[in-house]
Amino acid sequence: MRQLRKVIVRLLCVTVLLASGLAMATSAQAAVPDRWGFAYVNAYSGVPSLAHQAGSWGPGFNVTVTPGALGQSFVRFPQIATGGGVVHVTAVAPAAHWCQAQNWGPSGLDLVVAVQCYRYGGGPVFAQYTIVFETSTGTLPASQGLGYVHYNGAGITSQFNSAGAPNGVVGGGGSWTVSLPGLGSPAPAGNIQVTAVNPVQPARCKVAGWSPSAGGQTIQVRCFNATNVPLNTGWTLTYQRERAITGAAIPPKSFAYTFDLSPGTAGPYSPTPAGINYNSQLGVNTVQSAGAGLRMVIFPRVAVPPTHVQTTAFGPGPEFCNLQSPWTLSGTTVIVRNVACYSAATPVNQPSLTTYTSAL
Repeated sequence: MRQLRKVIVRLLCVTVLLASGLAMATSAQAAVPDRWGFAYVNAYSGVPSLAHQAGSWGPGFNVTVTPGALGQSFVRFPQIATGGGVVHVTAVAPAAHWCQAQNWGPSGLDLVVAVQCYRYGGGPVFAQYTIVFETSTGTLPASQGLGYVHYNGAGITSQFNSAGAPNGVVGGGGSWTVSLPGLGSPAPAGNIQVTAVNPVQPARCKVAGWSPSAGGQTIQVRCFNATNVPLNTGWTLTYQRERAITGAAIPPKSFAYTFDLSPGTAGPYSPTPAGINYNSQLGVNTVQSAGAGLRMVIFPRVAVPPTHVQTTAFGPGPEFCNLQSPWTLSGTTVIVRNVACYSAATPVNQPSLTTYTSAL
């Protein structure tokens, strides 16, 4: 009897330790990010490219797409139904097209995002595009940073800051200043992505300016209508520093980003300072000219499928950027050929921010 009591006590102790460890692991995994998903939408309907989709759902599920009106599609991310979070979309097209989010939200156990694509001037058009969603809670070490804002044109509807501080937005009428306190860096470091959110009319948004400091990041966002007129609209912004655009890290072990500050440089060149040209596998990212308005971005050592790319234009004017064609993998190297930027429908050399991630 005494021996039986000892065995029972030992089993209870092991059970408590296992439960404690599981709780700690679950808590750690639930913070930054909670849920995420990405896809490359290369078809009107059905299951888009399996080589370019992944998410925080379990095995046996896929992203699916259904068509809507001309240029509109609905992306269903399985098993990650939630409120809040942010969406980013980048058109993949050989012309002056862009895509914007219209809205997103839970549908049963899934998350559905409505996306609308346009050509310059406002005509709806079906374009291929990349899309990413993520929502986060928790904090990160000071060496890393993640912050996002979903602004609906009147106020913040969803936000996150890995330093635990509240983000701020001031301005309107097509120009806003975003503050991300606690996510500071003494020199420029990290990457920024911005996407327009508007359910009723064409809208383009971009990073208009960026002022890093030790106390936080200050970022200007500007938005325009179907042509080049400033527009009061909704938008999303994500700031990442040594984290993937999904908010995750380790995994993925393979992600990278760069800020092409000098689009007139033939290259290949590596943008500086090093903090804006990050590679998780210590590769040296490079950018080079591929023609008027075209920039080829090389991310070495991180080509592990499934993969994802987003890009956004930088600067105060109405120029915008997309991906001219899908990126490719060559050995361990990711080749983004090309980031394409436009002023109206004319190719133009324009600073841009590009981010890449694997799911692994």
